[in-house]
Amino acid sequence: MYPNEFVQPMREELTRIGFKELRTVSDVDSVLSKPSGTVLVVVNSICGCAAGRARPAIAMALENKARPEVLTTVFAGQDTDATTQARSYFTGYAPSSPSVALLRDGKVVYMLERKDIEGRDPHGIAEDLTKAFDQYCSKSSVAQTN
Repeated sequence: MYPNEFVQPMREELTRIGFKELRTVSDVDSVLSKPSGTVLVVVNSICGCAAGRARPAIAMALENKARPEVLTTVFAGQDTDATTQARSYFTGYAPSSPSVALLRDGKVVYMLERKDIEGRDPHGIAEDLTKAFDQYCSKSSVAQTN
């Protein structure tokens, strides 16, 4: 586990913009087991691609009009059980840190894995997230599925 004094500023980059930390298995289940709505889950990390690419991109993407209803995060390498539990909801995807999962009605509809983050500019990553938000989080996209 990483020392808390190293991790805390990285946690705050997301909590400061409205993310709820899921630090235990029950925290994760209380949010992700709900069968309706849109939830963004960021698997945060201490690595450079989380700091220089993923977190800045997420902040940019959340400026979009369409956005997930619930913003959550787990921290890989720190909240191990919560991270493992969150990943159990990402059926069909290998563990990846950092990563971003968008769930709608309890199912992953979009996944941004580490391989989609590494070596990319935060603006390009934010554009991908914004497109996913527009597709899965807008009022019109929800209406189309009802």
